[in-house]
Amino acid sequence: MARKVIPPGTPAPHSGQYKVPGSKTEITAIEGKPLPPTPNKGDGYVSVDPTKHKK
Repeated sequence: MARKVIPPGTPAPHSGQYKVPGSKTEITAIEGKPLPPTPNKGDGYVSVDPTKHKK
């Protein structure tokens, strides 16, 4: 199952680690904050490790 690619500038759907597919670029995002620009135009992010915490 393919993961949904999220464009830069989109608010992160949840906190955690996000990666640019096919790249070593990985960032930590906070839920609701916009994802940063990517190294290459047209790239996006996929969630690789959501933060695990109690609500």
